[in-house]
Amino acid sequence: MTDFSPPAGSAAGFTVVIPARMASSRLPDKPLADIAGLPMVVRVAQRAMLSNASLVVVAADDERIVAACEAHGIRALLTRKDHVSGSDRLAEACQLLGLAPDAVVVNVQGDEPLIPPALINEVARVLTERPDASMSTAAHAIGSLEEFTNPNVVKVVMDARQMALYFSRAPIPWWRDGQSDSGFKALPSPAPLRHIGIYGYRAGFLALFPTLPPAPVETMESLEQLRALWHGHRIAVHVTAASPGPGVDTPEDLDRVRQLLLT
Repeated sequence: MTDFSPPAGSAAGFTVVIPARMASSRLPDKPLADIAGLPMVVRVAQRAMLSNASLVVVAADDERIVAACEAHGIRALLTRKDHVSGSDRLAEACQLLGLAPDAVVVNVQGDEPLIPPALINEVARVLTERPDASMSTAAHAIGSLEEFTNPNVVKVVMDARQMALYFSRAPIPWWRDGQSDSGFKALPSPAPLRHIGIYGYRAGFLALFPTLPPAPVETMESLEQLRALWHGHRIAVHVTAASPGPGVDTPEDLDRVRQLLLT
C-alpha cells in the first residue's frame, strides 16, 4: 500500500475543494439554487472560507457554475462532465491545481450551505495528526431510534483509536440484546454514530483512489468510502458533539435552509 503520509515539518495548511455538478434528479440546477440572494454553491464556498483553509476552490462540471462563482469572488475550476463520482472530480481538481502528494484536501459537498467552518478544520486536523490514515471524516451521536434504523442514515463504527471499522446503512453496532418482537426497544449505549459526509484526503491518495477496483461491499451498500477500507486504507473519524446544519437534496430541503437563514 502506497504511503501518502506527510513528511516531518510539512505545512499545516489545507485546501478545500467543493465538487459541484448541474445534474440532479431531485433538484435541477442545484448548485445555482438561490438561497437568500446567492447561489447555493457560493454559500457553501463562503462557509468554507471561514475555516482555516489556505485555498477554497469549486470544481464544477458546467461553465454556468464557474461564472456564478467568479461573479462572487470564488475561485472555480471547470472539470470534466463524465466523472462517475465526486472523488474523481476532486482528483482532477488536485491535478489542475498542481497539489503535492502530501497536500491535505477537504471535500466539502456542494449542497451543504450551513456546514460549520470548525468541522472543516477538525477533519483537516485529524488527517494531519494521523499519518497512518489515508482519509478522515466525521460523525456525531445518533439521538433517536428512528434515525438509527433509517437506511438513508449512514452509520459508522470505530476502533479504540477512532479509526473507522465499517460504514453501513444498517443499524450498527447491532444490539443483540436490545430486541423485541417489533424491533429495537431503544438506542444502544453508548450511542451509535451517524456518519457526516465530509472527507479529508491527501492529494496523492485522491489520485490513487479512482484507480482502485470497486469493492463488493461498496456496491452492496452504495457507499464509496468502503472501497478505501476494502483495499486496506484507514479512515480517521472526528466525533463532533452536534450535527451540522441540514444539506439540500430536495426542494423541501431547499425551503428549510432558506427559512433557517431568515431566522
